Amino acid sequence: MAESYRYQQLESWLREGIVQRRWRAGDRLPSVRELCSTKQLSKATVQHAYQRLEAQGLIKAVPKSGYFVAASPSKRDSAPLHRKALNGPALRPVPVNTSAVVDDIMRRGAAFDLLPDLQGPDADSGLLALNRAVGRALRQHRQAAHHYYDAPEGNELLREQLALRYQRLGVAISSADLLVTQGCQHGLFLALMACCEPGDVVAVESPGFYGSLQLLSQLKLQVLEIPADPANGIDVNILEEQLARWPVKACVVTPNFATPTGAVMPAASRVALVELANRYDFALIEDDIYGDLGFRERPEPLKALDTQERIMLCSSLSKSLSRDLRLGWVEGARWRERIAHLKLITVLASSQYTQQGVADFIREGEYERFLRRQRLQLLTQRDQWAQAISEVWQDDVSYTLPEGGMALWVSLPENVDTLTAYNRALAEGIVITPGALFSTTTRFNNYLRISFAQPLSTKRHYALASLAAILRD
Repeated sequence: MAESYRYQQLESWLREGIVQRRWRAGDRLPSVRELCSTKQLSKATVQHAYQRLEAQGLIKAVPKSGYFVAASPSKRDSAPLHRKALNGPALRPVPVNTSAVVDDIMRRGAAFDLLPDLQGPDADSGLLALNRAVGRALRQHRQAAHHYYDAPEGNELLREQLALRYQRLGVAISSADLLVTQGCQHGLFLALMACCEPGDVVAVESPGFYGSLQLLSQLKLQVLEIPADPANGIDVNILEEQLARWPVKACVVTPNFATPTGAVMPAASRVALVELANRYDFALIEDDIYGDLGFRERPEPLKALDTQERIMLCSSLSKSLSRDLRLGWVEGARWRERIAHLKLITVLASSQYTQQGVADFIREGEYERFLRRQRLQLLTQRDQWAQAISEVWQDDVSYTLPEGGMALWVSLPENVDTLTAYNRALAEGIVITPGALFSTTTRFNNYLRISFAQPLSTKRHYALASLAAILRD
């Protein structure tokens, strides 16, 4: 798998050279042949890196001449986001106070839509097949089974199907290692409860998933925010520095298409992170919820590197299949018995016929067919939303362009406070996800997470333009 991330390392090196003006606007970049020779890379790897930079608007290809730095390389440059994350006061653990805005967004069902009241597209044929599979499982459900709870571990066939999928990704787990949960966040909750006590220090990516911050607050844990690069994820060098200062008990990380940036951790960073966990004896809690939504490839989970039963793998089908399907799982590593007990006393059991229906849906190949369509659709929508953001804000904005997931991380001028603008946007029927929700600090007050999970309809395009006007006031 290390080989497949070489294009990202080359991409980062080239981007850094453009940002630091090693190559200026209009300069010709090294040829594909030259980079193949000097960097010992394949032609496909070099071309992939160049294609990604071209898609971000940093460079342009000139037929028969090569690749050149675009006239405005800072347009979608994500490096300023990284520099901003590294600045500020010294890092230290702090208690977590989550914003009431998160609760309001969730009540409105607006985590992935500017206009949650707008009717969505017709159901995909895969979702119709899922409904049929669940309905069939309900009809076949023995009457006597309705009087009994499912085992805490969950449906055996579903766990077998999930284990097979992970085995194909290089993760050495079996159905016995998995436990079914009420979604990924429930899995994260159980994992944190299993390995932490109130007052313990938990490291997280910054910016990072606001749901994790909510869980840390509820469990009375202290958060240590570690800066995360918008392309490469959590900075393991800074994490190592902080491990020498603070007694970190666990680290919550999303190696594949992290929210809100869409970052994917390079292979070298993954190896270094696992080595740190082994050396400093802390738990790694992996949120792999976006792993199946890679547009061009499905990166392997961090769990594939686990040799000491230290990585708890959490995921669900809510992002890749249906938000309404509250069905997730956790591979609990050395804490699996504790997690099974905690599930028993929190939600007791999961729906038997829903699990059976989803297991059949996966086994019959319907899930893979659905994913192929979903990935193509999301990639198209990503580009449409990115183009619209550029048109609406022009030179006042930069944003990430992830290779998976379902959100763009948008940076606005320093004087913009997206959290303050929340109620003004709400008055126009627009629900935004302010950058302040993804940190306990004020570093990201001028940021927005904008999802491309929904098609860019005329009404959503108009809402985007209206939002730009609100934020400029």
